[in-house]
Amino acid sequence: MRPLPGQVVLITGASRGIGAAVARKLTQDGAKLALVGLEPDELRKVAEDCGPDAGWWEADVTDTDSLRTAVEAIAERYGRIDVVMANAGIAAPGFSRSMDPKVWERVLDVDLIGVWRTVHLTLPYLLESKGYLLLVSSLAAIVHIPGLASYNVSKAGVEAMGDTLRPELKHLGVRVGVAHMTFVDTDMVRGVDTHPVFGKVRTGIPGVSKTYSLEFAVGKFVEGIRKRSRTVHVPGWIGALKVFRWVIPHVIEAGSRFSVPKADAAALADVQSRGAEASSRPSGAGGLADAAAAQK
Repeated sequence: MRPLPGQVVLITGASRGIGAAVARKLTQDGAKLALVGLEPDELRKVAEDCGPDAGWWEADVTDTDSLRTAVEAIAERYGRIDVVMANAGIAAPGFSRSMDPKVWERVLDVDLIGVWRTVHLTLPYLLESKGYLLLVSSLAAIVHIPGLASYNVSKAGVEAMGDTLRPELKHLGVRVGVAHMTFVDTDMVRGVDTHPVFGKVRTGIPGVSKTYSLEFAVGKFVEGIRKRSRTVHVPGWIGALKVFRWVIPHVIEAGSRFSVPKADAAALADVQSRGAEASSRPSGAGGLADAAAAQK
């Protein structure tokens, strides 16, 4: 464990949700926060909450040049980067056969390739500082819920990326962690719950549909960053669940054999009524911000 006072922590997706909340908490430990995201007004508010040493940079993780400019500006201001939390992500519910394919691909570009871009651009600074890299995956990397294929694929890829980077970088002094969250009370989860079809699918999942408080999740993340943990599980039972990973797809298939056909028909009706773009739109205010960025 390294003391956090004075450490420079870069967080992507810091405008709201888990990124913003972790930033505010780390400030109390004396860290200097470098906030990266899409919504300048929200970023400014978070930076103000994080004190005079905090800074914010508007950047899109799907735009390498935009992200590189932000990372270089952060390194120039602080002289170092000690911790990177690759957190930017969106979720767009929809069955693969009926959702907007551009949205399906956008989720991968933000949630998976965006994490890779973050790693690629910040790694030289982490090598200098012998720092810590925390990649934000999800329970979705383990439990593949129907209607979230693009999100599941992305988060499984993030987990694999972290598990691969860990041994690649250990001898160089960089520690790598992977965070897995179940449903946490954030704008993104609330946005999914308002979907006329997939809100019911999400809240009807037996055993894992409970929504945990943001404060609970923040505590787990901050503890993981303090300890430079290899894994962060929110909640802890996700770690035990990994042991039974091989059987989970069979459980999902058995449990969804009646619900998915009904939801599939409802999804097609929703697409016909509202259009694929509206039905597949990324969830929450953060999703809307990303959709706007994608139009630029």
